[in-house]
Amino acid sequence: MGNMQTENPDSKVIRPQPGMCVKTLSEPGMQKVFINICQSNSVPPPPELSREELINLLQSEDPSGYRVPMSLGEPHTEVDNNSQGCTAYDVVINQEFFQMCQKDPLFQQFVILVSLEGLENKYNMELSRDWKVMKNRKFLGSVSEQNIRTKSRPVIEELQPQGNSTATPKRPEFTLLVEPPDGVPEYLIAEIKLPGVLSSRSLVLDIGEDRLVLTARPSLFHLDIFHPFLTDQNNSVAQYNSSTQILTVTMPVVSS
Repeated sequence: MGNMQTENPDSKVIRPQPGMCVKTLSEPGMQKVFINICQSNSVPPPPELSREELINLLQSEDPSGYRVPMSLGEPHTEVDNNSQGCTAYDVVINQEFFQMCQKDPLFQQFVILVSLEGLENKYNMELSRDWKVMKNRKFLGSVSEQNIRTKSRPVIEELQPQGNSTATPKRPEFTLLVEPPDGVPEYLIAEIKLPGVLSSRSLVLDIGEDRLVLTARPSLFHLDIFHPFLTDQNNSVAQYNSSTQILTVTMPVVSS
């Protein structure tokens, strides 16, 4: 099929800008791997996060509740400074978030860590946490275009929340979307309204192959739903917008 791009109203092609290049090793083979962390404003930013909140997040039992939207590119073969073959991956994050991470070593370590985890989940591999940021190189290889998703249209809705007494969690309003609306679904998207939830730190999200369980502490909301799709929970992404107080969960569909 080659690299031919097709017109798709639910996606667009971007050419990210170089950011920083990270060198690490694949395990257990100990092969050199370079990660090009790139920047583009076409990728949405993650929820706002202060340094104190980041420290608390990293010390929590489940830091995966905070997700950074990113586009993970395909592996490409390159040659390092020693003329040795190696593998490189391109990761694209929001430009403003990237610039903020460059100003604080803790945020920089965090964005490298989530990039490693994203690649590990997508390509079923293990990468060493003993990484090195290349000082004189922002990118290994040549910057290539990436295809990223844009927002889809709702096709399934549930607008009747089941409220209980104030002593027990309420069932929030939510909407389920599939993308594309016609043909074979590629993504299942849940948009969950959580009025009164100020931060994603109070959310506990568990994504299964055909199930989504969400709890908002302390005892604000609880949602436990099954859906008619088989989804890839390892590559699912959650983002909480504290302004609209809506949690968006994007789950790749394996089959229906």
